Amino acid sequence: MKHELLCPAGDMASLEEAVANGADAVYLACKSFGARKFAENFTNKEIIKAINLCHLYGVKIYVTMNTLVKDNEVGMFLGQVEFLYKNGVDALLIQDFGMICLVREKYPDLDIHASTQANTSAKETAELFYKLGVKRIVFSRELSLAEIESIKVPIEKEVFIHGALCISYSGCCLLSSMIGGRSGNRGECAGSCRMLYSLKRGERMIVENKYLLSTKELNTASRFKELLDSGIYSFKIEGRMKSPEYVGFITRYYRNLIDNYGNVFDLEEKTNELKTLYNREFTVGRLFNASDEEIMNIESPNHIGLEIGKVISVTPQKIKIKLDRVLNQQDGIRFLKSGKGFIVNYLYDEQGKYINSADDICYVDNKIDLKENDIVCKTLDYKLMNELRVLPKRKVPIRIEAVTRIGQPFTVTMNDGVNSVKVSGSPVEVAINAVVDQFKIREQLEKLGNTPFESKATVVECDDNIFINIKEINEIRRILVEKLVEVRIKVAKPFNSLEVSLQPPNIKSEPTITCSVGTLEQLEACNRLNVERIYVEKQKLYNDFRSFDNIYFHIPRNRLIINEFVERKNLISEYFEVNDTFDNVGDYGLNVSNIYTAYYLYKMGVNPVTLSVELTEDEIINFINTYVKVFKSYPNIEIIGYGPVENMIIKGNILNIKENDMTYTLIDGSKRSFPVYFDGVNTHVINFEKKELKNLEVLKKYASIRLIFFDEDEKTVKNVIAKFR
Repeated sequence: MKHELLCPAGDMASLEEAVANGADAVYLACKSFGARKFAENFTNKEIIKAINLCHLYGVKIYVTMNTLVKDNEVGMFLGQVEFLYKNGVDALLIQDFGMICLVREKYPDLDIHASTQANTSAKETAELFYKLGVKRIVFSRELSLAEIESIKVPIEKEVFIHGALCISYSGCCLLSSMIGGRSGNRGECAGSCRMLYSLKRGERMIVENKYLLSTKELNTASRFKELLDSGIYSFKIEGRMKSPEYVGFITRYYRNLIDNYGNVFDLEEKTNELKTLYNREFTVGRLFNASDEEIMNIESPNHIGLEIGKVISVTPQKIKIKLDRVLNQQDGIRFLKSGKGFIVNYLYDEQGKYINSADDICYVDNKIDLKENDIVCKTLDYKLMNELRVLPKRKVPIRIEAVTRIGQPFTVTMNDGVNSVKVSGSPVEVAINAVVDQFKIREQLEKLGNTPFESKATVVECDDNIFINIKEINEIRRILVEKLVEVRIKVAKPFNSLEVSLQPPNIKSEPTITCSVGTLEQLEACNRLNVERIYVEKQKLYNDFRSFDNIYFHIPRNRLIINEFVERKNLISEYFEVNDTFDNVGDYGLNVSNIYTAYYLYKMGVNPVTLSVELTEDEIINFINTYVKVFKSYPNIEIIGYGPVENMIIKGNILNIKENDMTYTLIDGSKRSFPVYFDGVNTHVINFEKKELKNLEVLKKYASIRLIFFDEDEKTVKNVIAKFR
């Protein structure tokens, strides 16, 4: 099976590195709607240049439009889609469910990939996207290779093989949004998982000031043959925030693995070079069933480099180092324990003389006030960086055929295996003095120099004793190159846009109070107060009350097979084809941020739907007004009126805490306490404060208000319900 190497491009320099070093495809973003808002990203002018460059070398180009879209942005979103489509982009990566459905209907010939932010972690989600006409899914990074292989859906499969790992299931992380207003679902993640946290159980400190939510870097090179033997089509590298040199290196690193079936004799050496470019320590990830401990690096969230030696003595002026590996002037170093580092501007031997390079004992200036012996790591390899800035010459193999018959036009064809261009010149003459033979003709035609092409086969059909002007051969070659370049970069598909008719869904809006409960005490209190819908997450508790008409089962999130958990009445957080004989309420995990997501969920039989907790109250009101304007009726929606939001759902027991013990908390640097618990499969991080509506009297006229109870007793439950009624 042919596999695709898909590489990141945060800017034009990174794109050029990826293309030159052997990418089969690249992914990048415009200035809006990309999940890496703080990368340089691409202007419209740069996008066109990028598309042309990629297509010239046979590289596919995918644009990420994988953020949640609000109602006032839909027009701009579709305008950007149309611009990219008309200019020949190969596919779009989209997270927002409403936009996936709308774009599929409006532009049926445009390929859509469901972004990893769309959270395809279940077989049923993959099946739904396939039925919607999505060409490819990017699986959640939590799935193992065996689990992915078990999902027998005829859709292109893409997985991350290298780079930074999100600790939470993608699309399910609200931590950065809830504590700082920077939404990962909007491309603004502040990297809150890379901060220091302490872990407490009750009042007892378990772990203090460690990077408890910070993962290692994914690196699957050591298991790459297994990936090559799999049914996964596209191998994706993370790194749109990384340097162009990193992109070039990592592209070449995996290109070699693919081309040599995982056999690269200098893999250890190349991995050591990689460590100087970016290294948080490496893990093979959940893709290869790495343990919780193997996933995490709680000591450092930053680039630690390659260990090259040890400090053996320190003075206020100099640091004496015993090296295990070469250190060059202008390299960057960091001292592992202190975390301090600098560029080695001056390097000295044991006699105090300046040297350019050392591999044993050396001295550097103590310009960071290092106090004690430490481990030395190289965080920047000056020579390697310079080498990486010189782009390799990527060439497109072509076949050249020339026909030189006396009295007939000199005719040359260039063929790249898909496209063919032909140019004819003057009639071939009989030589009077200088004979031009087939070897000379071949030599001139193959002078492709700085063009993107190289001839792998040049065939010349030639009469004897002929003359062709060398200038004409060169001119025909130049014209052919221009024509072949032009035909390779042209838009491959005709533009096809359809009018989408949105029919008002047959739903009724009946605002009420609903509750999510976690304990028997809470459930009984809600039941006595005649709460219309009560959502129960614990299976045993639900089973005891399943006969009650107002009891709904909150299906556990991020399970491989969803249908194993479906009950008669459900609260759902995953996209899948629901059974319309059951009652299915959409939870806020479906990230409903615009009326289109609500509309397509209604059409599927999800009713009501809960709006995203990331919408402000003004945006909720705008959602309602927009829906009424389009459909002439009110939407059937829930909004979270009270309670703690789930900030993260994390595979495994990364904090090594007791199952279903609700007394644990994570404490951040601002002394905020985040309840955390392990349910036997996943770890859940709850927000430090309870959400509470301000515009209650306005909003409860048009939306059901859900109250989420976590640690409340019966009295508090009664008081909260009374307040919101």
